[in-house]
Amino acid sequence: MRTGARNSIQARVTSIKSDEIMSLVKFEVTAPHTMASVLTTESVKEMNLKVGDQLTLVVKAIHVLPVKE
Repeated sequence: MRTGARNSIQARVTSIKSDEIMSLVKFEVTAPHTMASVLTTESVKEMNLKVGDQLTLVVKAIHVLPVKE
């Protein structure tokens, strides 16, 4: 998947909290610091996100976009 954002951070999923419409996914980044992203539950299911997954966080403006490669 190609992205237009220039800032990206390697991260690990630490928790996923979902309801029918939205999900809050928290990540641990290298420092170790944490970041979070709110996305639709449908997107979490489509990406097959699981706690412990390694992925790239793309940071653009105020959004944190998880990209699972």
